[in-house]
Amino acid sequence: MRRTLAVSALSLALLAAYPSLALADAQAVSQQAATSQGEAEATSETARLNAWFERKYEEQLQFSPIRMTFLGRKDRYSELDDMSRAAAERQLAWGRAALEEMKSSFDYDALTPDAKLSWDLFEYQVESGESAFRFADHQYPFEQMGGMQSTLPTFMIGFHKVEDESDYEAYIARLREAPRAFGQLMDHVRRSAELGIRPPRFAHEGVIEQGSKVITGAPFTEGEDSALWADAQAKADALVEAGKIDGDRAGELKEQARAALLEAVKPAYDEVIGWFQADLPNALENPSGVGTTHPNGMAYYAERLRASTTTDLTPDEVHQIGLDEVERLRGEMEALKERVGFEGDLKAFFEFVRTDPQFKYPNTDEGRQAYIDDATAAIETIKEQLPNYFGLLPKADLVVKRVEPFREVDGAAQHYYPSTPDGSRPGIYYAHLSDMDAMPKTELEVIAYHEGLPGHHMQIAIAQELEGVPEFRKQAMFSAYSEGWGLYSEWLAREMPGTYTDPYSEYGRLTSEMWRAIRLVVDTGLHAKGWTQDQAVEYFAQNSSIPLPAIEAEVRRYITWPGQATSYKIGMIKIQELRARAERELGDAFDIRAFHDAVLGGGAMPLTLLERRIDQWIAEQKQA
Repeated sequence: MRRTLAVSALSLALLAAYPSLALADAQAVSQQAATSQGEAEATSETARLNAWFERKYEEQLQFSPIRMTFLGRKDRYSELDDMSRAAAERQLAWGRAALEEMKSSFDYDALTPDAKLSWDLFEYQVESGESAFRFADHQYPFEQMGGMQSTLPTFMIGFHKVEDESDYEAYIARLREAPRAFGQLMDHVRRSAELGIRPPRFAHEGVIEQGSKVITGAPFTEGEDSALWADAQAKADALVEAGKIDGDRAGELKEQARAALLEAVKPAYDEVIGWFQADLPNALENPSGVGTTHPNGMAYYAERLRASTTTDLTPDEVHQIGLDEVERLRGEMEALKERVGFEGDLKAFFEFVRTDPQFKYPNTDEGRQAYIDDATAAIETIKEQLPNYFGLLPKADLVVKRVEPFREVDGAAQHYYPSTPDGSRPGIYYAHLSDMDAMPKTELEVIAYHEGLPGHHMQIAIAQELEGVPEFRKQAMFSAYSEGWGLYSEWLAREMPGTYTDPYSEYGRLTSEMWRAIRLVVDTGLHAKGWTQDQAVEYFAQNSSIPLPAIEAEVRRYITWPGQATSYKIGMIKIQELRARAERELGDAFDIRAFHDAVLGGGAMPLTLLERRIDQWIAEQKQA
């Protein structure tokens, strides 16, 4: 306020001393003063809102001890989440109250553009949670891809750090939480089944198989140590080696862990496995999607499609985009087939790539290690090029690992687990290597670029490490943004020296993009057009050389995760569209590093908000 008065006084003084000054000059000075005052008010209101966001983020985080552990924190370290329906309703009520508080306590118009983005993102998340909860009964807590039967041991082994005795005691306490957590999820499963909602037969079989592996081996059965028991012993031994406890105390802790495995973990798994075994006769063997197998399934799928694409695209529109992209990519594959001199049609070329031994790793431990070594080498090549394409770079490292045996599935998609925000735990690119026939050499590079660098690790690690951005935005997850970035990264890597030097690796990239185009067709075909699993597999095989086990695993994934598979191509198309717009409007002033920083520098967000952010960035670049 004082600054404004001083500038206004100066304006009057200038007019009195120099009557010939144009009135417009005086108005410009006043306008500058008003702008400065507006900027100060926006900064102040933004600071208040950001402080509020931090408080609310901490409140929300307390709902999930598991989430806090994923973030490298040890709050409520001895607990698993409350997975009951009542807990979900409490979280929804919290979100409604928080949204109402934000709207009544802050002035949207007085915020900076980035703070307005935070506001809109918070509101979007609350409203999306409300929409999803209306279809809570349609979800599958246990399924073959990421069900709790495999998530729990992965979490305990890979993410529950044991750095002192109290951490180990928390480890034991968490094992003893399994019956309560699994029981709450089974309440959900039984309630859904009463409504006629259940996973298909292959998901039942996956739950039974994976769950049985977890409780096979010592101390549950004869044989080698189970994965959980081996982990419990190794973590106790590590404490002894670090001088944190002595051998006697380690023995006591191991015995407590062993008792928890037998008295809590095994009964929890027995209940789940028993229910799914008994329900097998009720599960569909050649299922269609939720549109025909769930009551009110079309409305559920429409909600899942909106959540996955963060757009208002209809199933028919997504289906047509997929058909068009499949046709375009077939043309590019035809051109590459001609380039490598293959004689025969595209179907024969697919079969050649699918079956020729030169494109396979040996189905041995040596072959598996070679895959990990080659994927690591591909990522190292990208690391050298990152500064030429990005200003923002992740602090956390990235490693390539084989999926643990108890959750490994032949042909299943590779995936990424995030690093911690402080970079103390690296990001992990996990590969399913139980069947090397499903892991062709042609696709090694493209998958490494998608899951690792410049893909998921680049995007997620940078988001977590951002400064000056509310924490909830750093941890936000939107599949269309993150998977769209992953697929864009496969395409971007073509521009980097040392990538796709073998034409068959470029073919692998085309195969990967075709894979995502097929997903648009198949996902909507299954869930909105009544396609069966067999029909989806047939369409996939006709348009891709992906090994049949991988195709079958993929289609089963789409059936149990409706809508999610559409996010990749829709997100990629949007990022490409925004880049083309920036290149067109900025011309020679376009900077690829600055563009990528603008895309990644705000964290994950719906595509509508990303478009607004990039349009604002383009306008700022023009002014500069």
